[in-house]
Amino acid sequence: MKTREGGRIVTDEGAVIARVRAGECEAYADLVRAHTRIAHRTAVLLGAGADAEDVVQTAFLKAYQSLGRFREGAAFRPWLLRIVANETKNTVRSVRRLRAAAGREAALVEAEPLIPESADPANAAVADERRCQLLAALEELSEEHRQVVTYRYLLDLDETETAEALGWPRGTVKSRLNRALRRLERILGPDAVPPTADAAGREEAGAGMRGR
Repeated sequence: MKTREGGRIVTDEGAVIARVRAGECEAYADLVRAHTRIAHRTAVLLGAGADAEDVVQTAFLKAYQSLGRFREGAAFRPWLLRIVANETKNTVRSVRRLRAAAGREAALVEAEPLIPESADPANAAVADERRCQLLAALEELSEEHRQVVTYRYLLDLDETETAEALGWPRGTVKSRLNRALRRLERILGPDAVPPTADAAGREEAGAGMRGR
């Protein structure tokens, strides 16, 4: 399995994990470099805000401490992101605050600009506005629906990875995703989110959201 998330390529994560378990602690740095970017983006999207970096560091530490319980042959990324999500929830709860949509948007843009500097200013403004609308709409969803849309489309995990990251059966992911997209359609309008009655509709919806 090859993985790259803003860092060097990890050609065989299972082999790296085996090395760490065998006492080669420095090998864990390969996993940290490969997954730091998506871990940070996950923390931001789930509401960690200014605490995202601390959340990610704590999540990587907890993942390292739990490698002995990591299931051999499983994918590391969804397992890690589940830890990130739990740590984000704990952090938000401990400080007794939830980020508003505008604050989350600012943190997201700072974490990873989605519009290249070379983009046409008019098109960039439209894309910026659509992204703001989407993130504001996500705030109106239940936590479960917001999570499944975030993992499936904003973080671009496939269905299996989404199920593993959230700890849900795949059938639950499908049903909750379908209901979440229908809710977004009611909020944003029929032209913003395509019909979700079948798999093709869901994939089309995801493509539209990734382009926002």
